[in-house]
Amino acid sequence: MIAIKAGRILTMENHGVIADGVVIVEGEFIKAVGKNIDIPENCRVIDAGNGYICPGFIDAHTHIGLGEEIYPVEGDDVNESSDPITSHLQALDGINFRDLAFEDALQGGVTRAMCMPGSANIIGGQAVFLKNLAPAMEEMVYRHPWGLKAALGENPKRVYAGQKKSPLTRMANAALLREAFYTAAKAMDKEPADSRESFRQQSLIQVLKKEMPLLLHAHRADDILTALRIKDEFNIDLIIQHGTEAFLIAEELKKRNVQVCLGPLLVNRAKVEMKEVSFKSAGLLARAGVEFALITDHPVVPIEHLRVCAALAVREGLDEDLALQSISSIPARLLRVNKELGSIKAGKRADLVVFDGHPFDFRTHVTMTMVDGQLWGGKHEQR
Repeated sequence: MIAIKAGRILTMENHGVIADGVVIVEGEFIKAVGKNIDIPENCRVIDAGNGYICPGFIDAHTHIGLGEEIYPVEGDDVNESSDPITSHLQALDGINFRDLAFEDALQGGVTRAMCMPGSANIIGGQAVFLKNLAPAMEEMVYRHPWGLKAALGENPKRVYAGQKKSPLTRMANAALLREAFYTAAKAMDKEPADSRESFRQQSLIQVLKKEMPLLLHAHRADDILTALRIKDEFNIDLIIQHGTEAFLIAEELKKRNVQVCLGPLLVNRAKVEMKEVSFKSAGLLARAGVEFALITDHPVVPIEHLRVCAALAVREGLDEDLALQSISSIPARLLRVNKELGSIKAGKRADLVVFDGHPFDFRTHVTMTMVDGQLWGGKHEQR
């Protein structure tokens, strides 16, 4: 058993901030949290002094382990750009679990990350939700598959125009996505004669049955509207990825209760679709009532800077508490794991991060990270 003491506990629960509190961890779970808690005699005590304890941060959109920083050729397994429809691919099969980015994530307090294929294809493949620390590499898989990656906009057009095959236009982008779901819907009640086609349709059928969401890459407002039309046609769960211009059509998103994985925002206008990129968009979506999680799109923005992105959004008008939620409790809710993660509460998984100051202060360091009760780091142990 481990007891962690700190000057502030940012619970992301109704009891808010606990001053001079204690979190007690037993095994993989939080046993108790509060003020004036009796610490069992057999506890290992970690005293963080005036530091802060937060729930482990969650990055809901990355390519961690698929796109390795120091291996730009050998370690690039993000896009299988040989076919615009590759729903049968699994991001899990391309991940290097020894990628340096997993340790970088822990240094930034990011305990879990969604890893997904890239946006070269209309349907890129299946995402996997990862733990960034585990006793063995195979234990880093938390939920699999946990969403189907799709894309609209310029990326599929650019990739397949170079190959002189469809899609060359936004019309073809949408048509190919519709066709894939239409074919899968027809196959739901009967086994296709072609076993290869049956295998390729399995993840599409999971989306149609609402067993997992469609994670759809779209920057521009027109592409987001196309995604919303397809959502309505097939009655699927949709989470917009990137959403650079989502604030322009916030009412349509709110009407359908569609959430956004917003970002990356700490970037330049690298392509025409990102003309409106701004940290102000977080506050605009919040004021319109659209739920969003901030993301890094690692390695586009290094995953350890997830909290930096949240801090910059606060500077540009986002409420501070909501900014903290956007990298903890909100991504947990978007990814359907909020009963286990995203806040500090008895019974939840022990994903915790300790800071020596407020997490949005640029001078602050992570002093300890915990994933499922397993410690990484730790400078404040008492014996």
